[in-house]
Amino acid sequence: MIFYYNRVMFRQQLCFAGGNELTKTTRPSTIPAMPSHNLAKILIDEMEITGYSVAGEETVVAVPQLDVCFDIGKAPDQVIPINHVLLTHGHMDHAAGIAYYLSHRNFCGMSAGTILAPENLLPAMRDIFDAWGRLDGNSLPVNLVGVKPGDEFQIKPNLIARVFPTRHSRGSVGFTVIEKRKKLKPEFAGLTGPQIVELKKQGIEIDNPIELPIVTYLGDTQYVDFSQLDYIAQSKILIAECTFYVDEHAERAHAGRHMHIDEFVQLMSKLNNQHIVVTHTTLRTPMGQIKKMLRDQLPPDKFDKVILLMDKNR
Repeated sequence: MIFYYNRVMFRQQLCFAGGNELTKTTRPSTIPAMPSHNLAKILIDEMEITGYSVAGEETVVAVPQLDVCFDIGKAPDQVIPINHVLLTHGHMDHAAGIAYYLSHRNFCGMSAGTILAPENLLPAMRDIFDAWGRLDGNSLPVNLVGVKPGDEFQIKPNLIARVFPTRHSRGSVGFTVIEKRKKLKPEFAGLTGPQIVELKKQGIEIDNPIELPIVTYLGDTQYVDFSQLDYIAQSKILIAECTFYVDEHAERAHAGRHMHIDEFVQLMSKLNNQHIVVTHTTLRTPMGQIKKMLRDQLPPDKFDKVILLMDKNR
């Protein structure tokens, strides 16, 4: 299911959310304003994915229920309340709005946003924040976290973001948001509650940790055999770029380190995701043609899992 925001929004509502950024309880304004962006919205098993992603123009993809925004694009109003920005690389179409995101949160009295970014980008990002602070006359509060492949960051008590390498620009990464749970070991399955409590008092480990990968975001990347990372291959939702489609654009894909449909099809054959959200589509190929090419080249059961983020007619 996909549709586009077209309702009137009240810009001041964002600020009235205050210390509880994700609350829906806001005070109306007498000055109506349209949102800064028309964002696509997808519902997958009641989980909302909202964003905008056109190659070379802008990419921002948010999952509000998980409190994460993958890349920031030009910082649309709708993602300002989200507390965690997971930045895959520093290209302008993915990162231009980062200072505005921080500034507007500060203006609205929200806590400093947390930005996870490739660690090699941190010096330049700090320079940008300092420069904007001087221009604006106010410092930009930020929790800036440098990450590299293999790192994990806690989003919520039971939710982590795991970092993996991609092949696009120096230091570029992707992210998987994973829910961590505990499951009672089989040998203790028949015990009563008091018996389990007694084992815990004795310091006996009665649970096995389990991981449930919820959503994986590849960002911009050339083909990589991501099936080698089980948490990507088994992620319930995969958000993947497929930029180019026609044969004559294969060289463009290679030069820009993006995926061509031939590589995308190859990758999808190795993964077991329940839902596949395609992003970063080129404007060089009409959306109708993109859909037809995906339908023709993917197996029917795989194509049925595909949702094109920017498809208005789905």
